[in-house]
Amino acid sequence: MAMRFALEARWEPAAGLIILAGAIDGLDGRLARLLKATSRFGAEFDSLADFLSFGVAPAMVLYLWTMHEYRGLGFVPCVMFAVCMSLRLARFNAALDAGPMPLPGPPPKPAYAQSFFTGVPAPAGALLGMFPIFAALAFEGWGWTGLAGAVRHPAFVGLLLIAVALMLVSTLPTWSFKNFKVRREYVLPLLLSIGAYAALLVSEPWAALAAAGLIYCGMLPFSFRSYLRLKRETEALMQPLPPPSGGTSTPAP
Repeated sequence: MAMRFALEARWEPAAGLIILAGAIDGLDGRLARLLKATSRFGAEFDSLADFLSFGVAPAMVLYLWTMHEYRGLGFVPCVMFAVCMSLRLARFNAALDAGPMPLPGPPPKPAYAQSFFTGVPAPAGALLGMFPIFAALAFEGWGWTGLAGAVRHPAFVGLLLIAVALMLVSTLPTWSFKNFKVRREYVLPLLLSIGAYAALLVSEPWAALAAAGLIYCGMLPFSFRSYLRLKRETEALMQPLPPPSGGTSTPAP
């Protein structure tokens, strides 16, 4: 549907439907577990839907929106974005188990890494890739045509798509927020921030979506630092204890 609206140059519903797909993607897994309807078929079909919704649709919308002005050169970043999205989802599927025999792929994550994705997840990648159209729609609504034209320039959009594509296939650890716990002293500021963002989302939806992309980018360094801290703590716990002083240690049988 987003691609159909893009063919008609109706950019607002096209962008809005991709965001709707992201919201549905956050619910389908939870509903499947609630209904006890999880299956390998569902996992594969979910990845196929993610590839279409967050890889193909954003690339096509952005190409029709501005990248077509550079003809074949503008098509390259769009294809690179879609291909890297498919590689990212294929890597995710390679880590799934198929019954008692695991598929060949990367080894299981250690316990401290269970709360992190490897690379930027698909919905977040679509959010970052669609940042120019969100920002341009917000700027146009405010009458800032100069800034709207700047973020719509194919050179800016192409460089952004390439950067996001590389983050999709990278090994950068990013928070998954599945087991996210907030310390007591941060609960009230977090609730106030969520309330303020909800108000912005209602009053200025495109500005709020563009801000969400900037906020997510700002969180990536903290996610990486948190991963390294947990890794160091785990490795420190696994260090062998020194033998007691004044005696000899005998190896365990």
